[in-house]
Amino acid sequence: MPSRIAAAMVAPDPKLMESNEVDGMAFSPGTPLLTFAVEAIEEGEGFALNVSPSDGSGVRSYRVEGPEPEAFAAMFDALHADFGTRRPHHAEPPQDYPAPPWRPLITGNLHPRILSGYGDPAVLRTDDGWWLVATSNDAPDAFPILHSTDLETWDPKGFVFEKGRTPAWTAAGLKVGDFWAPEIARVGEEYWLSYTARAADRTLSIGLARATHPGGPWTDNGEPLLTGTVIDSHVHVDAEGTPWLLWKKDSNSHWPRPLAALLRENPDLIPVLFDEEGDRRTAAFCAAIQPFANTRRPMERFFLMQPLIRAALANWRKVKSALEASGLAAHVTENMATPIYAQQLGADGRSLVGDRHLLLANDLDWEGHLIEGPYLTHRDGRYYLFYAGNDFTSPSYGIGYAVADRITGPWRKAEQPLLRSHPDWSAPGHASVSVGIDGEPRLFFHAFHPGTGGYNVFRALMTVGLAFSGDEVTLVP
Repeated sequence: MPSRIAAAMVAPDPKLMESNEVDGMAFSPGTPLLTFAVEAIEEGEGFALNVSPSDGSGVRSYRVEGPEPEAFAAMFDALHADFGTRRPHHAEPPQDYPAPPWRPLITGNLHPRILSGYGDPAVLRTDDGWWLVATSNDAPDAFPILHSTDLETWDPKGFVFEKGRTPAWTAAGLKVGDFWAPEIARVGEEYWLSYTARAADRTLSIGLARATHPGGPWTDNGEPLLTGTVIDSHVHVDAEGTPWLLWKKDSNSHWPRPLAALLRENPDLIPVLFDEEGDRRTAAFCAAIQPFANTRRPMERFFLMQPLIRAALANWRKVKSALEASGLAAHVTENMATPIYAQQLGADGRSLVGDRHLLLANDLDWEGHLIEGPYLTHRDGRYYLFYAGNDFTSPSYGIGYAVADRITGPWRKAEQPLLRSHPDWSAPGHASVSVGIDGEPRLFFHAFHPGTGGYNVFRALMTVGLAFSGDEVTLVP
């Protein structure tokens, strides 16, 4: 028998309709707040929703056929048509900035078992050419490996972990696993590959595998190197030969559902946080469905909360300041910062040693609710840390950088992103640094074809040249 989960919002305080201030916080009251009651009925891999709006217009029913993002997109399209809520996969086109000197390298799929392209690309130059590894999401084969001798033609060379050979500590399989952001570094006589996966208990964790050649075969450590909602690892070997691990604390996955729960219990906050009626209705719907979202697998939780994330990002400064002023949301706002850490790795690559250092966190407007995908390179006595910021599915996503004299900082950020969306390519992100044919430094990164974006959507491999001068990085063809 299908299981049913019902959720509803507490009625808003009538004083919202009578005053422009609640607990000292100003707001624009607009129309009476529309709230929702939601009944969710699980049906196999999918579910049905019966949505009852507070305006008495009657129950509307929706179906999500399965865990694929397209199924959620169709449901949100229908909600948008009925109630004017946000469509999280829909975004305004990026501004028409001057054409950047990017060059696409891989714009289509090169192998039938590579299911979503070349996101989070890590490119390494060796004596026999360039090696590429990339995110595989929930594909049965984890982390495609490709090789090129000229940066023009790329040949698939298998996978780091083929189907049935993923590490025993990881959750694996189609629509089950999450294998993200692999990176290769030469450490002594070995190659180390750090990566993100979900442990058997679904906790995001960082693993490490090793090989004598970038093409493999790869042997995993056999257990996570680091666990506790961590992602986007990067191994950097300093001038003394000491390996360091950089990673991001995935705090941004921890605030959307708690915010929805807070708004479900305190709907008075919704018009305080959001000015637009569509965003208020989006917040009210996500608040109502939050108890059901808590029962779904991690990526489905993200899909169900994505409209709230987009609404919050569109009002980011106001949302954060109003939550802080409310006195009710410390558990939410503390997770709206995503720190990037660094710590030395043991010589055997099986443990972290010494002190943990906070390098960066999101504190610039363009970065929104997160920074991620760190990559560290050393040039002319300075360290340059490249990172991505904002929502990876949105044209607001981009690549920034910071500069320091030591790995541990202090770090000096560039105020504006180095790469941002352009009408030709959207959401450039998660870069790595290698060299080109001419031996000069190049940035390798992913981007979506224009008008696309989202989980398991194809991402192309892109490149652009780099020039370093003091604290400044510039792009060259």
